[in-house]
Amino acid sequence: MMQSKSIIYSFSKSSDVNQWYITNDDVMGGISNSKISLDENGNGKFHGNVSTENNGGFAMVRLPIHIELNNNSKKIVLKVKGDNKKYQFRLKSQRNQRYWYVQSFITSIDWETIELPLSDFYPSFRGNKLNIENFNSNTIHEIAVLISNKKDESFQLLIKSIEVL
Repeated sequence: MMQSKSIIYSFSKSSDVNQWYITNDDVMGGISNSKISLDENGNGKFHGNVSTENNGGFAMVRLPIHIELNNNSKKIVLKVKGDNKKYQFRLKSQRNQRYWYVQSFITSIDWETIELPLSDFYPSFRGNKLNIENFNSNTIHEIAVLISNKKDESFQLLIKSIEVL
């Protein structure tokens, strides 16, 4: 049986990055900063500086969406080029959900395809794992990429596409 692929988001030179929202630790007094833009090839470029000052330490870019998953949907597939740092990919299964389903991945400095099984996304709220089941929904209402490695660092993640397979 062939798996069907659905593109959640594919960046291009004509992409409107204003659809994406930045949420940094300034919502709780931190001073981290980040930005989403396009590089010269039309890839999404999530970049900035994370600071642990003032109890901060994270930067996130998020996109409200509505994706219906089919019964064969098994994983999120990211095409990215990073900086040897750890990031989280995040999902929300309901529009007003307060917690995220999260899974970490480590990037390299080369373009790569990262596969994240949907069943491995675990529920988390403010960095704490919740005692409820892992992602098991037929919808995705929001996606996000977050960096929060408990240290001061600059970062840059290029994103070509985000798909569900």
